[in-house]
Amino acid sequence: MGTNNMLAFALFSVISVASGLYFHIGETEKKCFIEEIPDETMVVGHYKVEMFDRNVNDYVPTVYGLGMHVEVTDPEDKTIMSRTYAADGRFTFTSHSAGEHVICLHSNSTAWFSSGQLRVHMDIQVGEHAVDYSQIQAKDKLSELQLRIRQLLDQVEQITKEQNYQRYREERFRQTSESTNQRVLWWSIAQTVILLITGFWQMRHLKSFFEAKKLV
Repeated sequence: MGTNNMLAFALFSVISVASGLYFHIGETEKKCFIEEIPDETMVVGHYKVEMFDRNVNDYVPTVYGLGMHVEVTDPEDKTIMSRTYAADGRFTFTSHSAGEHVICLHSNSTAWFSSGQLRVHMDIQVGEHAVDYSQIQAKDKLSELQLRIRQLLDQVEQITKEQNYQRYREERFRQTSESTNQRVLWWSIAQTVILLITGFWQMRHLKSFFEAKKLV
């Protein structure tokens, strides 16, 4: 991400439904979000891009040909998705490792001068909230009870993934804390040794000084 890119980071809950939002970016700027996602979890993002029209002093649908490029990187900084979409659409990806995923968006505009201002409406759904159960019900011909059971099973699976991810985060935090405590301990020991050596050297130096002056 270059210095000319405009970055913003936002954290969304993994289990709860992500609320819709909108943000403003320049036509050639980039905006990124951080999403903490368990492994093997589907994410669906819906977006709509509008461009500021100075004639009406408001945001209007974008001109034909202007779209959004979406890039997603995993916690290991590997690109798992990089694709250009239309100005109004959705993108989908599945996480393969638990952790912070960075979702970046920017327009496919090539304008260098007098670039416009864009408003991007964004809604990110994670886990079972990203599943269209009405489509599943129609496809598999499920009854209301069967559909509800399917939803509950998906929710239990998502909660299990979230618990596993929280345990993973707790383990990482514990390892970091232990490593920090160990470094502090060794630093304290090193300081004590340095003080003892310095004190011993000062005593020897003062003794030699007094002996040279025949004071002792």
